[in-house]
Amino acid sequence: MGRAFEFRKARKMKRWSAMAKTFTRIGKDIVMAVKEGGPNPETNARLRAVMQNAKAANMPKDNVDRAVKRATDKDTANYKEVLFEGYAPHGIAILIETATDNNNRTVANIRSYFNKCNGTLGTQGSVEFMFDHKCNFRIEKVEGLDLEEFELELIDAGVEEIFEDEDGIMIYAPFNSFGAIQKELEERNMEILSSGFDRIPQVTKELTEEQIADVEKLLEKIEEDDDVQNVFHTMA
Repeated sequence: MGRAFEFRKARKMKRWSAMAKTFTRIGKDIVMAVKEGGPNPETNARLRAVMQNAKAANMPKDNVDRAVKRATDKDTANYKEVLFEGYAPHGIAILIETATDNNNRTVANIRSYFNKCNGTLGTQGSVEFMFDHKCNFRIEKVEGLDLEEFELELIDAGVEEIFEDEDGIMIYAPFNSFGAIQKELEERNMEILSSGFDRIPQVTKELTEEQIADVEKLLEKIEEDDDVQNVFHTMA
């Protein structure tokens, strides 16, 4: 199994424990999807994908409906997706995906976290090149499905890696293959349980327990911020 499998295995151990944070993140995704393509999931592929994620996270339907309704209100501000890059202590590169309606606030907050934890907020492009931007899909396990044959069938859509774990069948591909793979899976009537994007580090760095604690102090501050959607790093 490849790097995507190892990356997912590590990430699963560090999921957000706060359900409210997850719902907030998905709520923002819904607003951005509706603003981009309208409130009908049948004609809005991005919204359809976000609703699948909401279901996978056990987000109440009322919460989803409220987010869609809020997004259709012309007075509701859209969120801007902004990527932050920097270094934690001990040379660990960090990528931060945010969705914000006030970029000045977000910049100030992110900079303060780095400053307080002996990190350095970098400039655009300073660490992004150290990560591969991938899309992922989780689908239901299919009895009798030959994963190797299935992977070969989806190569033209861009699939790079397919593996099975306790949550289902995971599919990884380059970022720009998302639409083609979503379409292919839907045409095959395969149930998509969730989907999303990852930034997989090309190289990771081993640290001592004390050094890990230094880095995690910064990561915790960043992840607690309401504007932060995802955090990726090169710590092993």
